[in-house]
Amino acid sequence: YKFFFQASNPGQFENDSDVLWQRGHVPETIVYHGRVGINTDAPDEALVVCGNAKVMGRVMHPSDSRAKQNIQEVDTNEQLRRITQMRLVEYDYKPEFASVMGIKDT
Repeated sequence: YKFFFQASNPGQFENDSDVLWQRGHVPETIVYHGRVGINTDAPDEALVVCGNAKVMGRVMHPSDSRAKQNIQEVDTNEQLRRITQMRLVEYDYKPEFASVMGIKDT
């Protein structure tokens, strides 16, 4: 994964303790190759935010219709046949995961 963050002063991350932060290829950006944690010192994904996040713009996801083209209707009978072959499960979150994520109803 590569995450690009825009910074008003990309040079601010150039001291010895921040050697993993680098200037990005796009002007006024920085890049970090690894995991980033906000309000956590043990991120287990590329970016972990423990708390609220405010986005002043759009969040794009591969499932977003704005990222697709050639969208066509499908044969519903074939899709229903495929659904009947799916494995459906119920589960409980592991207590250690639920407590870290703030999930009360596991």
